Amino acid sequence: MQNRTPRIPQQPASNRAELDAILTVELASVVTGARRRALRDGDRQIDTAHLLHSLIESDPEVRAAFAGGPQLAKVLGYLVQRSIGYGLRWQGAVEDSGALPTVTETGVDGWSPSAVSAMEGARGRAERRGDPRAGGLDLLAALAADQECRAVEVLERAGVDAALLADRIANVPAGLTSGAPSV
Repeated sequence: MQNRTPRIPQQPASNRAELDAILTVELASVVTGARRRALRDGDRQIDTAHLLHSLIESDPEVRAAFAGGPQLAKVLGYLVQRSIGYGLRWQGAVEDSGALPTVTETGVDGWSPSAVSAMEGARGRAERRGDPRAGGLDLLAALAADQECRAVEVLERAGVDAALLADRIANVPAGLTSGAPSV
């Protein structure tokens, strides 16, 4: 009997201690889910669409930031299309929005430059409000603010104004589900 599981390229794990130091437990779970999704999809790197997909699936504050179920369902629909190889054209290509020069210069193997930039943006947002750990809304704000990343392409195709989403959640502290805006 032949194994039907496709061969998945191995991704180097990022420095776990470093991630634990800057992420909430929930966001660390999002990163784990994004890594698993990238491996399952056969992608060489975690990109911003992987992060967005995992973030929406696991964080109720992030889901609350969208304008209801139909909009969220449409975003997830595009993400699922991508993960099964339909629709979006990114399979096997490295994501680079230009935020960082190259993958190897970032010092984070297994991550696209845009994903690294989003994680740094999330950490910066958390630090500005005096929190040592980034959360889900921090990452969503960073993803939505990068107009050249894959996550924004998914959002825009689903009818979400990513710039408006980024602006609205820019002033919402992470951990305030009731204060999460609808876009």
